Amino acid sequence: MKTKYNKKRNTAFIFEVLIREGTSAILQGDHDRKNTVVKLVKKHFTPDSVLYKHLQCYQSLYETSGLERKTCEKIMREAKLAHRVLDPHGLFVSQTDLIKDVNKELEPSVFNNFVPNYKSLANIHKMFSTKISPKNSVMLEELVLEHMSRVEEDEEQLEIDNVVVESFVDKFNTKYDSKLLAEQKQLLNLYISSFVDNSLELKMYLNEEIGRLKEKLRESKNHENVSSDDSMVEKTEQVLELLEDYKNIEADQSMLLTILKVQQLVGEIEDNASSD
Repeated sequence: MKTKYNKKRNTAFIFEVLIREGTSAILQGDHDRKNTVVKLVKKHFTPDSVLYKHLQCYQSLYETSGLERKTCEKIMREAKLAHRVLDPHGLFVSQTDLIKDVNKELEPSVFNNFVPNYKSLANIHKMFSTKISPKNSVMLEELVLEHMSRVEEDEEQLEIDNVVVESFVDKFNTKYDSKLLAEQKQLLNLYISSFVDNSLELKMYLNEEIGRLKEKLRESKNHENVSSDDSMVEKTEQVLELLEDYKNIEADQSMLLTILKVQQLVGEIEDNASSD
């Protein structure tokens, strides 16, 4: 089932590439590059734009997992309908403008960034195409439905040219990704994508994550290596107060970096506790 595929015409792929580029820039302290990524996301993915509407068609499918098949089929039906009513010419022009801006404001090599869910995005892109046979369309639908209905696991990665993988690994994974906790990766991705959904998902995540961190820090005060050290107890209380204040503050990069550090601290506390 081979069909021609141009990843640069896959709106969701470009969006995911930008998210990872922005995440990498934050970790490297490259504020200019991070701001460039944010500018591109804000410019091309405004809520009333055709690219944002196109992205939503993809996200409703690839961000879904563990649902009953009937529910997945309903979501797919609505996604295909929403995709069908989009202006194809307007979409093509908007994608072209986005590609040009990425090439100009960043560089063409950004499109070689490794995206873990590349295979799912490619399947959805091909499924939306009007240029494939009915047979291939049904087969692709089955692949997408399988992904949507299975319990979330590590995404099966597409075998991509080694040069593509290595260029991103050298740039991000080897230096940063292996050192990040799962919750840190999620926070970074949500921060960059928050410029598209008005921070809705980020706010929801922060509400739950700050609550989890506060609970873990309170528990840590019962650990012998913390409770026996007055300075550690005082610092723990200070961090708890800081997290409490964050309930009434709009998320910004300063808050993001602080929470990343607290996540690291809690991770180390849990590791120490498990080794005792």
